[in-house]
Amino acid sequence: MAASLYIVVEGEDPGFDIFVNGHALARNEDALERLAERLSVHPLLDFFSADENSMAVLLEQGAGNPDWVNHLPQPQWFAASEGLASIRALKDFLIATPAALGSETPLVVQELREYERVLQKTERFGLRWHLAVSWR
Repeated sequence: MAASLYIVVEGEDPGFDIFVNGHALARNEDALERLAERLSVHPLLDFFSADENSMAVLLEQGAGNPDWVNHLPQPQWFAASEGLASIRALKDFLIATPAALGSETPLVVQELREYERVLQKTERFGLRWHLAVSWR
């Protein structure tokens, strides 16, 4: 099963496309976490939060226990600026150091750019966000 980290924006419809791929980020999450710590920014999974909708998707995909839905905490939402700080630091480092993740570096940089685009719009609209995980 392949994992994907994707962005959830607060509200029913933020008024813009929030699609991001997130497969390369999920594959390289451990290395990106270590890199974020070296760069003194939040690792991407610090922005993870589960809500009823994302858990329903996981359950539909056959991952998880249906009882989870009954015990979920309220979702956490983050300012877009917080995510942008981490994403930009990671992206800038990887552009300057293309060998950091080997052949995965260009894919990760591309996805970080997708995240940056969505979070810039999220910030412009005054909305909050969090990360969710999908397995396919």
